[in-house]
Amino acid sequence: MTDTTGRDSGTVGPGSGTTGRSGRGRGRPRREEAGDTRDRILTAAREEFSERGYEKTSVRGIAKAAGVDSALVHHYFGTKEQVFEAAIEVAFAPALSASYMIADAPLEGVGERLTRFFFGIWENPTTRTPLLAIIRSAVNNDTAAAVFRRLVASQLLRRLAGRLEQPDAELTAELAAAQLVGCAMLRYVIRLEPLASADVEQIIARVAPAVQRHLAGP
Repeated sequence: MTDTTGRDSGTVGPGSGTTGRSGRGRGRPRREEAGDTRDRILTAAREEFSERGYEKTSVRGIAKAAGVDSALVHHYFGTKEQVFEAAIEVAFAPALSASYMIADAPLEGVGERLTRFFFGIWENPTTRTPLLAIIRSAVNNDTAAAVFRRLVASQLLRRLAGRLEQPDAELTAELAAAQLVGCAMLRYVIRLEPLASADVEQIIARVAPAVQRHLAGP
């Protein structure tokens, strides 16, 4: 049916509105574009959190950096806290995979393997930069700290503890992690000398036995 203006009036009806025939909301990407849009938002979020920290980063700023509407950020990730968690989970993935270092391997020598793996991540500028941003945000903001703590506890420490046959396995895993994280804080964040300039092999040689004692005893 055609009205007096020559337009097809059959296109107007229930459900058409601003979403059109596809049912997409205003500004919503097509289904085939959704994955790329989500990845672009995550990339922008990591960069924004790295450059500005948690407190100074906003959902609007992330959206602007990603070239999308703020509503899309909320659609894919929810609140700013949830965006932060999604962003750091990707950035922190190399460190989280440390739990697999002892998943099926014998505990003999685990201290050296885990310590070398840990410092290998921190010594690599590509993986160190987002880690620094995560640590700084967690130190300076309670919400960011809670997200970081939840992520580390659920995806790293509990996996490590599950491999240990000890009554206080969670405390043991946390003490081993504290040994490594403490060294990383002093070396890479605070840059306390002479630790900051020491040869990494020297650090590994001295820290690994302590980690070994925590996880597997002397």
